[in-house]
Amino acid sequence: GKWHMGVNCKTRHDHCHHPLNHGFGYFYGMPFTLVNECQGINDPELAKSLQETYWFYTQMIILAVFTLVIGKLANLLPVKWKIITCLAICGLLHFISWFSSYGFTKYWNCILMRNHDITEQPMNLQTTTSNMLKEAITFIERNKHGPFLLFVSLLHVHTPLITTEEFQGRSRHGLYGDNVEEMDWMVGRLLDVIDKENLKNTTFIYFASDHGGFLEAHRGNSQLGGWNGIYKGGKGMGGWEGGIRVPGIVRWPGVLPAGTVLDEPTSLMDIFPTVVQLAGAAVPQDRVMDGHSLLPLLQGTEQHSRHEFLFHYCGVFLHAVRWHQKDSGTIWKAHYATPVFQPEASGACFRRGICPCFGDGVTLHDPPLLFNLSQDPSEANPLSADTEPLFDTVMRRIRRAVEEHHKTLTPVPQQLSPYNNIWKPWLQPCCGMFPFCWCHEENNKA
Repeated sequence: GKWHMGVNCKTRHDHCHHPLNHGFGYFYGMPFTLVNECQGINDPELAKSLQETYWFYTQMIILAVFTLVIGKLANLLPVKWKIITCLAICGLLHFISWFSSYGFTKYWNCILMRNHDITEQPMNLQTTTSNMLKEAITFIERNKHGPFLLFVSLLHVHTPLITTEEFQGRSRHGLYGDNVEEMDWMVGRLLDVIDKENLKNTTFIYFASDHGGFLEAHRGNSQLGGWNGIYKGGKGMGGWEGGIRVPGIVRWPGVLPAGTVLDEPTSLMDIFPTVVQLAGAAVPQDRVMDGHSLLPLLQGTEQHSRHEFLFHYCGVFLHAVRWHQKDSGTIWKAHYATPVFQPEASGACFRRGICPCFGDGVTLHDPPLLFNLSQDPSEANPLSADTEPLFDTVMRRIRRAVEEHHKTLTPVPQQLSPYNNIWKPWLQPCCGMFPFCWCHEENNKA
């Protein structure tokens, strides 16, 4: 499915970010992410603000060249033609570099790979659903006689909501609902295969989402990004519950009791230590692990989550901290930064397309906004020292936890910088002779 971590670091074939270079033994899917450009619709979403910035710089260069040419021809500016030509060439190269990133997104980045080989460039969205299912099912059948880990990251419930004709119009909730129903059917097909191969009682299955609904995703009056119920905010917001609180469903008949509901804070970071424990191995001891195995909680040998604190980031910026107070069971949440909603009362960043993590798009809070999630899960009523007797005590404990947490972090390069998001032809995966990167596995077989 969707890997979303990229492929190369320094050359087109080094595959440093590829799944096979990070512990997986087989890969089929998208090495990048799914964007509207993959469907070719006139509603681009890839780095919208960056595109606008690059286009602004391009216009400034064009204006400068035009001014210099007029000044030279009118004998108003003593500028050499060589300088004007160099500036024009630099402007052209600047335009080509950023426009290649976004103008040809469908052909450069909407690709499918099997291991290190590109199978479709650009990918055929009409057959993606059947291809993903076929690959997952055959993987199970190939590995059914021994232990296996199958990680399926579906392209569904993500704009542009690729939905086959069979499921279009089936839901009362528009295209998004249709997409959810098709995803549900795909998961059902995979569970049917597990059951058919008599793997039901020996297979631990964990179904979850990576974030809440994408509130800003609209086309006309249609909501394309889901709904977060009573919870404030959504995808791309580092702290609000609507962006980070997601359902988790576990199935392991004969081991885990059916119908059990747990209301304890856990994290997708817990998947790694859980899988490691299931495999009978041990997590690395040379670093701080932020996740904890879910098995003691699921099996009932522990009653409470091992996560006393959870730190919620937007990019590299800490936006909120959750404290699961062990002695009382109360869950506190402190917000250090919150996105500026546009319009103000809308609950989302509609004018920007997605909320930013820093700058004038966020409000910094000192003291932080504090909520008691046990009593106010909608985060509607921030507490203060005047309204909450424990305010100062809670904030001191959270502040100490943040200081301890920061000691465990190793700085990493900023992934979302303009340089790291501009197209680099020497890194571009290509199934043919670059730049002629068009191929399709079925056509090649034929």
